[in-house]
Amino acid sequence: MNTSLRPVIAVCVLLVSLPFGRNLYAADHSRVWVVFNAGQKESTHAELRKVQATVHHEFDDLRAVAATVPAAALDGLRHNPNIELVEADPPRYLLSQTVPYGIDKVQARDVWDANRDGVVDAGSSTGSGCIVCVIDSGVNVAHEDLAGLHITGEASGTGDWFVDGCGHGTHVVGTIVAGNNGLGVVGVTPGTVSIHMIKVFGDDCAWAYSSDLVYAARQCRTIGAKIISMSLGGSLNSATEDRAFNDLYNTGILSVAAAGNGGNSQFSYPASYSSVVSVGAVDKSDTVASFSQQNNQVELAAPGVGVLSTVPYVTPKVTVNAVDYLAGQIQYTATGTPSGTLVDGGKALTTDASWLGKVVLVERGDITFYEKVLNVQNSRGLAAVIYNNVAGGFSGTLGSGNSSAIPAVSITREEGLALKQSGLGSTANVDSPAPAVGSGYAYYDGTSMATPHVAAAAALVWNCGADKTNAQIRDALQKTAKDLGPAGKDNAYGYGLVQAKAALDYLGGALPPPPPPGDTLAVAITTDKGTYANRETVVMTVKVTSSGSPISGAAVHLDLTTANGNKLAADGTSDSSGVAQFNYKVNRKRDGIGTYTASASATKSGFNPWTDSTTFQVQ
Repeated sequence: MNTSLRPVIAVCVLLVSLPFGRNLYAADHSRVWVVFNAGQKESTHAELRKVQATVHHEFDDLRAVAATVPAAALDGLRHNPNIELVEADPPRYLLSQTVPYGIDKVQARDVWDANRDGVVDAGSSTGSGCIVCVIDSGVNVAHEDLAGLHITGEASGTGDWFVDGCGHGTHVVGTIVAGNNGLGVVGVTPGTVSIHMIKVFGDDCAWAYSSDLVYAARQCRTIGAKIISMSLGGSLNSATEDRAFNDLYNTGILSVAAAGNGGNSQFSYPASYSSVVSVGAVDKSDTVASFSQQNNQVELAAPGVGVLSTVPYVTPKVTVNAVDYLAGQIQYTATGTPSGTLVDGGKALTTDASWLGKVVLVERGDITFYEKVLNVQNSRGLAAVIYNNVAGGFSGTLGSGNSSAIPAVSITREEGLALKQSGLGSTANVDSPAPAVGSGYAYYDGTSMATPHVAAAAALVWNCGADKTNAQIRDALQKTAKDLGPAGKDNAYGYGLVQAKAALDYLGGALPPPPPPGDTLAVAITTDKGTYANRETVVMTVKVTSSGSPISGAAVHLDLTTANGNKLAADGTSDSSGVAQFNYKVNRKRDGIGTYTASASATKSGFNPWTDSTTFQVQ
């Protein structure tokens, strides 16, 4: 059986998730503006009634109505001499928070927002009551995504703990606990754990000493913290420091630290002490980061490349067609607020006279950021907007000693491709402000960014109940981690990518119920290829078998989650070969660029049901 997505008229812009198959109201109707000629209001209304359109709003001064019109009637309306224009009535969205990719990578929302409705599930484990002690550079408690949360702190001769001139500590805290408040980002724990910040680094981000760290860690114990998060380290070990952390572990504390960013096999401390969980970094594809240190002390991995979180300063943005795109400032470039037509600069490998007075969209790669920005500047362009050449965002620099006379900012690959598709020729407003204290968001790289993912996941799993020990939490995180790289523990990933929901289930004995009597259906879903371009058709084949034999007549249900979170669905029946096939025509504008997840389930009387899933990419 082959089930296809019914074609959507070009002017149709959906406000809800678009399902496959039948009973698709939005595929048969389009929400549009209908602009009528002067004096033709009544005739237009009569025509709309004739085609059974639903009128939502009337604007006599605009000579327009907003209506949902059957798709088959659109062409007739466009050719009606009494009607001046029929165009899409496009959606307008609340500007809401982003869920950084690492949150789902560590299964955080599987713990507290299983249905993905943006609301914390009643009775779920959120880490509430846990104190996570963060030893870092301070935290901007006035940040819009942290204000009102339970954050306390103290300093160790480095200034006020609630001031973070370095920015590092605020970024770490945001990953742990940024509020589920509709602003900015959300943390692994949705504004629920308590944070105690001990500031050991000053505003210059300069180093502290082993003794400073030990003092801070012992203060964490004093205030009742169960978990210590340390996005810091050094190459020299200390027997005394080792003994101090072992003592903390023996008193019930779980210490988590960054494995290091040297891109080598050296040990970093305190991460490499046996009493501390050493955390390596992976990217969006679950591949170890090039900078992540690899050795036999690495215990767990977590997202650490292009991690979006809170920072204590205002950050740049790019506005095109009334849409704001969060941006990062390319270090050592000028600040300012230029505005001009957005043009495609490719990779800006050379100068181009046509860039005069324009904002130039540039792809990362092949030459340095400095060379790209200089080529735009020498072409008398107003600003460079550089998008990533891999998924996600990034932070960039011109390099120490270099500078530019024009602003340059970075955006994600997904945003860059979207602008390339629909933003070229439009006015782009670049806002790259001078440094100032404020509520900003930035992409950081490092095992420093991976560490708070693990510390916060531990808080979700532990929920700081008295019935579990730090050793039990650590064991659960190890045993349920997603194995990456070579089978078993290895130097790059340790036991694997931390998985909060799996660990929570493991500790709670949440084993799947035994299947009822009868044979079990085996389901396998595949796509005809792995990567698709816009307007291509994705062919998804679901094979249903039992004990190796094809099963016909099974009810097959398909769920497709698109890159921008739309939920699509279709139903079919397996044929004599046990196959049900589903088609989906790619629409990047509607459903986004990136990873799509297809899940299939099959049921039939007398058999136990089964599910399978796969992913594909849209570029």
